[in-house]
Amino acid sequence: MLDTMSADELRGALAEQVAARHQALGLVLPAEIDRALRTVPRHLFTGDAELEAAYEDTAIITKRDERGISVSSVSAPWLQAMMLGQAELKPGDRVLEIGSGGYNAALIREVVGPTGLVTSVDIDLEITDRAKRCLADAGYTDVEVIPKDAEFPIEPGRTFDAIIVTVGSWDVPPAWPAQLAEGGRLVVPLRTKGMTRSWVLERQGTALVSRGQQTCGFVPMQGAGAHRGTGTPLRDDDAVGLWQDERESVEVAALSGVLDLPRAEVWTGITVGAKTSFSDQDLWLAATLPGFCLITASQKAIDDGTVALPWPYGTPAFVDGPNLAYRAKPRPVGDSGESREFGSFAHGPQAERSARLLAEQIAAWDRAGRPSPRLEVHPVGTPDADLPDGFVLEKKHSRLVISWPTAR
Repeated sequence: MLDTMSADELRGALAEQVAARHQALGLVLPAEIDRALRTVPRHLFTGDAELEAAYEDTAIITKRDERGISVSSVSAPWLQAMMLGQAELKPGDRVLEIGSGGYNAALIREVVGPTGLVTSVDIDLEITDRAKRCLADAGYTDVEVIPKDAEFPIEPGRTFDAIIVTVGSWDVPPAWPAQLAEGGRLVVPLRTKGMTRSWVLERQGTALVSRGQQTCGFVPMQGAGAHRGTGTPLRDDDAVGLWQDERESVEVAALSGVLDLPRAEVWTGITVGAKTSFSDQDLWLAATLPGFCLITASQKAIDDGTVALPWPYGTPAFVDGPNLAYRAKPRPVGDSGESREFGSFAHGPQAERSARLLAEQIAAWDRAGRPSPRLEVHPVGTPDADLPDGFVLEKKHSRLVISWPTAR
């Protein structure tokens, strides 16, 4: 039973959970990260959480704002381990962590060893003070913790072998690549079209080029780098809405009452295994559908059939004039039910056409071989002629290019 296990036993069980989660994601938990998980006393960083809860493979919220929204947490161990693996840390590395809390910095310190250097930065003085106390209690007195807005350089001329961002970022400010040493890695949970991926990026000339990515979620950036998307309710009760994270805007009047119109359905015949991730398809749709957005809904609106979504928090959709289309909850097919078929639902005067446009892009993704995306981050003033082919997304500090080099 969990309630009879010691902290050491719980740490060992947690490491085994994380290894199993990595295996399910097609990843391998590096030995040095496994050792760190088994060494760092996580319960010293999780506040009032019960001992067993401290060692569950889930995030623990440590601070909320006046609206009750989480602004700081100890992230889920599988996610922290995954990002440390992306950073490919080695003994002696100098590492900057953006977004403090203490536990992740202690894991980093275990991996880089006594010859390495760990600097943890957070804009919130309350959080950095707490991180310092927790680190000291756990015996990590050589981790540098700084209260500062990391949108700006830590100090002039200082560089790091790896920068790991542990808050959701909408952009890549110039300070981050400027602080990367030659051959350094930036790991950042970057929001594109409302969807967050943990990208590992390396500098190539003036650009940052991705080496991989994983789906993730984090509390949003505060300070100068904060960015809020736009929510558009589709019903008076706010039970269903659209979310846009860039600079687009939806013509709300054109969509008035759209969900009350008959629903068109197009099923694609394209299937995926019940436990197989298809998150790369989301980015494909974002890059190929004008008017792309995410549709959100309350659980009640899903349960009563107002919308057929797999979950409440954001499903690919697009606005086509007075029409709205979204990817339906995949339906079971075959006798075993182990496969799910993709479909497209739409409402509006030309609902059938809009549903087919979305379905056609799902089919195009399938024909292309279900490719993995590549991301390049270029400075904001980079001319179009100097950008690679791909979908260009304009940010405040940078121009992002998402491409599909493995597509057929």
